[in-house]
Amino acid sequence: MKLLWRSPLAWTFLASVLLLLGVGGWLLTDPATSRSDALKTGGLAGGAIVALYALWLNDRRRRVEERRQEIERRRHELEAQRAEQDRERVADERFAKAVELLGHAADQVRVGALHALAGLARSRPAYTQTVLDVLCSYLRRPFEHPRYAEGLDRKKRETVRGEQEQEQELTVRLTAQRLVKELLPAATDAEAPAYDLDLTGAVLEYLDLTDRKIGNLLLRYASLHSSTHFSRCLVVGKAYFTGAGTGKGRLVGYFRCRDAVFASVAWFSGTRFSESADFRNAKFAGPTTFKDAEFGGDVEFTGAHATESLDLRRTRFAGQTDLRFASLPESVSLYNTLVRGEKDVQLPAEWDFEELRDGDVRVVAKVG
Repeated sequence: MKLLWRSPLAWTFLASVLLLLGVGGWLLTDPATSRSDALKTGGLAGGAIVALYALWLNDRRRRVEERRQEIERRRHELEAQRAEQDRERVADERFAKAVELLGHAADQVRVGALHALAGLARSRPAYTQTVLDVLCSYLRRPFEHPRYAEGLDRKKRETVRGEQEQEQELTVRLTAQRLVKELLPAATDAEAPAYDLDLTGAVLEYLDLTDRKIGNLLLRYASLHSSTHFSRCLVVGKAYFTGAGTGKGRLVGYFRCRDAVFASVAWFSGTRFSESADFRNAKFAGPTTFKDAEFGGDVEFTGAHATESLDLRRTRFAGQTDLRFASLPESVSLYNTLVRGEKDVQLPAEWDFEELRDGDVRVVAKVG
């Protein structure tokens, strides 16, 4: 009985009956009011109490349902956080194990570790920059091969082989270079992040980053053997090739940078190009320097654009040379910029030749 009287429904029913009797009885005291009208009015008053109770009950159910949904949402969030933490833990373990295996003696294990790192970066994009840093760090490890030696002619260089361990390590390094390219976004993808590459002092062969988007590119004092390709590459950040050298590997040290875009600093000071270099239609949007650079073969800048500044001080061109930039900045530095008089050299309309005693020819700006 006590539980019954604690029920809101019981109190609602009691209030409805009392209101029905009270209103009906009060109206019956009025001679102008009929019994049916008094009963109807009393019923409406009592029904209003029931309707209010129904509204209160519906609101209570709504709030209970909202709390239940909120609890369910929080539970799903906790489960998602727990699952994400588990995935991160597994990813961290995979990363640590793969890095550890990079020091394994067997080359196939090192190759597998490289692929594991690349797979981790593909499945967990937040790891991409870290994985690229590890791959670049591996490529910065010292490496020597007999065909990198000076004085070898082309035929002998193509056939010379190193010891088994050197050949196996070369295979691993070529795999690392290929994976670096695969992890970089396309140059045409404007929404993709620009990842940094630090290959300072690295020994590289057949480096190919064509059609890729890069943040900062550091190749200071790197050894670039055989062909090197940066054609149609977009370097969003700073590019430093200071003191790098394109040496001979299986073939000759070609350098291809056609239609590349350097959005910031492009530093080629002291870079040694052993064979032909192709900068046709390249765009240099920031400060650009080839100061003290050496071009041992043919070089082409046809259609290239230099926007902010161009430094060619003490640059030496030993082969066929085409310096017909499509556009030149107001700030151009020419000092002891040398070309070979017996070679075919093409210059912009603003420049001219000045012959020197030793047979070299200096490039100077026209006066007036």
